[in-house]
Amino acid sequence: MPEAFTAAAIQHACTDDPDVNLEASMTGIEQAAAQGARLAVLPELHRTRYFCQTEDTRAFDLAETIPGDTTEQLGDLAAELEMVIVASVFEQAGNGVFHNTAVILDNDGRIAGRYRKMHVPQDPGFEEKFYFTPGQEAFRPVPTRIGKLGVMVCWDQWFPEAARLMALAGADVLVYPSAIGWDVNDDEDEQSRQFDAWQTVQRGHAVANHLPLIACNRTGFERSPDELDPGIAFWGGSFICGAQGEILAEGDDREAVLSAELDFSHTEQLRRIWPFFRDRRVDSYQDLLELHREEQQ
Repeated sequence: MPEAFTAAAIQHACTDDPDVNLEASMTGIEQAAAQGARLAVLPELHRTRYFCQTEDTRAFDLAETIPGDTTEQLGDLAAELEMVIVASVFEQAGNGVFHNTAVILDNDGRIAGRYRKMHVPQDPGFEEKFYFTPGQEAFRPVPTRIGKLGVMVCWDQWFPEAARLMALAGADVLVYPSAIGWDVNDDEDEQSRQFDAWQTVQRGHAVANHLPLIACNRTGFERSPDELDPGIAFWGGSFICGAQGEILAEGDDREAVLSAELDFSHTEQLRRIWPFFRDRRVDSYQDLLELHREEQQ
């Protein structure tokens, strides 16, 4: 595994045409390769519009298998460019079972592994429980030729337990394909608070685990099929940060290919001087296994 390499986040908008969307993803990957990137990360569900704004059984027609068309085309590109690609697929895993799945393609084009979204939200405009069965696998990084990728998906990025488990299992970098945005009715102050919270919690995961982190979000406004709902303005804001939470690359709300060098040797240096893992009190964390704890009388 190299001690350092360039990684990229491909931030783009999505249309109603899956083929147009995949072409946008592939064009971004090619641009990342031209910037020297050896790892490219795509947004959550980058081949379709964010269909989860409403509950509609017709949207299940968008699902595909793994392997399937998306992984085959991106696998060929990964082998051609000798890059590792983190893609996102609306996966049909079996009869009536669908997942929101991140697929990791190694730099020889093979499928190195997959991660099925574990934390599935159900909020106005984010009706994901209607579509996705939560993953059942443990939080385990996927080994690739450039390192072990701790890949999770969007809503997972708010949970420190998930990031910690990936780090404990040996992840070299945390990776979050995302699809998050504002309710257009929110005022600017609320929008700012939401974005700052999103970025801050992920930078905190980087700091607490001494790991670099890549968050790749989609961008663009997507109108809801429900005329009573205004739709979602995906805020972009993709970023790459180092193991102390320092911002190495950051986008705004425009389409972009962001790249930065990740230095894995920095993780080892930090763990020697800030030994968070050594000083964890695992003997006192049992209450984390409870969904709710009654107040002590």
